[in-house]
Amino acid sequence: MRVWGWGITMLAAVAWPHGAGAQQSQALIAVLPFENSGSYGQDKEIFEALELGLPAMLAGALDRHPGVAVAERGRVNAALSAAGLGPRQRVDAATAAQVAKALGARYTVTGSFADFYGKFRINARLVDAQSGKILKVVSNDDPKLQDRAQLAAILETVGQRITAAAGLPEGESESQPAIPTDAIADYSR
Repeated sequence: MRVWGWGITMLAAVAWPHGAGAQQSQALIAVLPFENSGSYGQDKEIFEALELGLPAMLAGALDRHPGVAVAERGRVNAALSAAGLGPRQRVDAATAAQVAKALGARYTVTGSFADFYGKFRINARLVDAQSGKILKVVSNDDPKLQDRAQLAAILETVGQRITAAAGLPEGESESQPAIPTDAIADYSR
């Protein structure tokens, strides 16, 4: 299990979004922590780790879209701290907009996830920085894409739905290699 943790750490170091070198034509998106809405069937620690790991993996999926730049995780954490929030606290739409403005981002993405004995559900909220309103809630509502073992594909689909909800044109994005859910959880710890 620890070997996966090392491997995914190396993968994340290579694949983490760049954010700082983004072109002006790209929409800057800040991906905030996700809340564990209740998960059953595995150890609680695994799903607590995903509160931070899911946003990192979703940020990677979003960053592969040519019209998106993703705010760097360190800057996001600093903006959350300045707003009086820790990395594991729930973020409402108004605070998400405040964080986006502090980062110069056009949008923020936050949300929740739940796992019920292997059926995995993600709800991601796309928040407009200017208005502070939730533009769209996207999820993996396709019954064929809810198995926890498909987590990488679920995140890729949610990322595509977020870019569509933001009104960004469809782009050719790099494909994401399949990553075992256990590896994502280990990386997140």
